[in-house]
Amino acid sequence: MQGLPVLTAAAMRAAEQAAFDAGVPEYDLMERAGAAAAEVIWRAGGRRETLVLCGPGNNGGDGFVIARLLRGRGVPVRVAALGESRTESSKRARGAWDGPVESLADAAPAAQLVDALFGTGLTRGLDEKVAGKLDELVCRASLSHSIDLPSGVATDDGALLSPVPHFGTCIALGALKPAHLLHPAADRFDRLVCADIGIPVPSAIHSLAVPDLQAPEPEAHKYTRGLVAVIGGGMAGASLLAARAAAHSGAGSIRHFAAVVAGSGPDAIVHRHVVAPADITEAVSDKRIATVLVGPGLGRDEDGRARMEAALASGHRIVLDADALTLLGEKGRDAIPAGAILTPHEGEFVRLFGDLPGSKIDRALEAARLTQAVVIYKGPDSVIAAPDGRAAVTRGFSSWLSTAGTGDVLAGLAAGRLAVTGDPFRAACEAVWLHGEAARRAGPAFIADDLIGTLPAAIASRL
Repeated sequence: MQGLPVLTAAAMRAAEQAAFDAGVPEYDLMERAGAAAAEVIWRAGGRRETLVLCGPGNNGGDGFVIARLLRGRGVPVRVAALGESRTESSKRARGAWDGPVESLADAAPAAQLVDALFGTGLTRGLDEKVAGKLDELVCRASLSHSIDLPSGVATDDGALLSPVPHFGTCIALGALKPAHLLHPAADRFDRLVCADIGIPVPSAIHSLAVPDLQAPEPEAHKYTRGLVAVIGGGMAGASLLAARAAAHSGAGSIRHFAAVVAGSGPDAIVHRHVVAPADITEAVSDKRIATVLVGPGLGRDEDGRARMEAALASGHRIVLDADALTLLGEKGRDAIPAGAILTPHEGEFVRLFGDLPGSKIDRALEAARLTQAVVIYKGPDSVIAAPDGRAAVTRGFSSWLSTAGTGDVLAGLAAGRLAVTGDPFRAACEAVWLHGEAARRAGPAFIADDLIGTLPAAIASRL
């Protein structure tokens, strides 16, 4: 499955221009956008008194169309504008609205607020008085909607160019934009709706899709389902968490090799006390191993470095996490095998790749290109990037994931799904989704161990 397409401001303009070149009149596209947004607003607010704020560009033109169509349904609508309309289509839309137009500065609040001031392509923040008035009107509305993007947001990287109030709903037009998924902008609304405006929007970047998983075939056995080797070091808890996650990922067999094997993991996991790093080479020589995971609990000393080297030399598909990423930052990313999965958080990413330019999506894609690996760039807006330019971006996962050990669980899931599928990008996307779904099912204030218990139900929901 594929999620919703994500387009930058330039890519969205190109998609619209392609539609115009194919014979779609520019104003017709504005009518489509306004109609699609009006339908969402109508379903949410019914006949509540509504105030539509219109800017001088095409986003404001969408607002005038929305106001006209809502009034046609019996909604009491007022319009407040920020100056005169400046584009041909927005002038036409304003001309089709035969009601009064108030000044934004003088507008009184309403039960429902529609922000159509500025959308895609904004490059500078709102005037302080305009931003303050918008915040006041949003705060005093019981329902609030932003059209395409909340006014004051940078389209391509999710930066806030000026203070942005919190909206109930953001209605993306035609396609998602990076700011719908990247923080801090992604946190400025509760609900995200993508409205179809009837034009093709090709993109290699999508929101993370809900995966379609498959149960094992009737003739499957533990090795055909995938054998995962988890290589730990002196911090047994982290690698054990990763091994337990891999065991519940759909893989058929898990072997846990660590310098310290403490606690009692599931009996189904083969735990082996491997003290000498040289013995790791022998431990991972089994040709039946489908995936090796190294990093959780590894340590950053010479012992950890030697264990990582043995894992890299094994020739198996590999997932690199935590301490392995820090060690690779010292060793150099040229040592990363093509087709690996990397799972860095922000600090690990910078240590490994430096200060790359662009948005988080841009940085993840460049890192994937440089290493020819799949990169799971973790955070509240995780980006999964492939060397061929594909990317998937998350939104709305539990903030309770910001606790110790959850990264180890994700690494174990990635290793397990890679063993099952053999496809690094697909495995990474499935692992990230299952991680988020397990967190949702765990509820608030969970610890990483709790995620293990909710994984079977998360997987069952997608079979």
